Amino acid sequence: MNLEAIVSTIESLPPLLDTTIIINRLYAHGNENIDIKKLIVAIESDSLLSINILKMINSPIYGLSKQIVSIPQAVTLFGTQKIYGLALNYSINNLIRANLRPYGISNSMFNDITHLQSSLVNEWISKIDRNKANFLAPLALTMESGKLILAKEIVNASQIKEFKTGLQMSENISKYENEVFSTSSYFVSGILFSHWNLSPHYVDILKSLDYEHRARAKIDEYVDILDIVRTAVNVKEVLSETSINQASELAKELGFDVDNFIDAAETVQMNYIKQCR
Repeated sequence: MNLEAIVSTIESLPPLLDTTIIINRLYAHGNENIDIKKLIVAIESDSLLSINILKMINSPIYGLSKQIVSIPQAVTLFGTQKIYGLALNYSINNLIRANLRPYGISNSMFNDITHLQSSLVNEWISKIDRNKANFLAPLALTMESGKLILAKEIVNASQIKEFKTGLQMSENISKYENEVFSTSSYFVSGILFSHWNLSPHYVDILKSLDYEHRARAKIDEYVDILDIVRTAVNVKEVLSETSINQASELAKELGFDVDNFIDAAETVQMNYIKQCR
């Protein structure tokens, strides 16, 4: 289990699903230049993608008061960037089938974690800067994708029990991944994004979330925001009292308004609790 083998695995992956490639091209000149009619047509041409998007946005995680029943309605309410993230997430999960047992969670729980991370970014950052929230929400939804690749490597090496035990004992998930693989799932996500010719800025942010890489990198506010979010919601702690407190301390350390963050985290937590009942 090393970076060379991981890169080889990624290079063997097929392109993103056709519909996702079409949608990605629509974003080539920036979110502000999206042809919304073409976006809607592209999504509606793929019935499975359409069903998946509507299923996800109607999840209690997003706390909607009434059901969204059409793609035009979804785009209007959530915006083009969020819809892009949902389409990208759907494509990635279809291309990389992995057992998440090494991380001590089910695939369903992994799905919840990714959506909670995106929801927390939106709930928190949209009240500070809507453009930043729109930019980061899709990335938050997909930033854990590298764990799918690492989980496959662990399963193939028959190291599930050993990895899981080590992870439970570790204090920092990214640091532990580096001890095992000499890289982290976030750096791997960056390699994935690069393989699929996705936003270079997204690639840089993902690689900067790596424990080892971060120590050498010039960190911008985007990375700080995602670092706080992954502290509050991760494979070991999902909006628990402990993880919210830890994330709040990090937010304070990085110069964010702690009260704003806690309000957002508690709102997302409340919606998630409703879903679990």
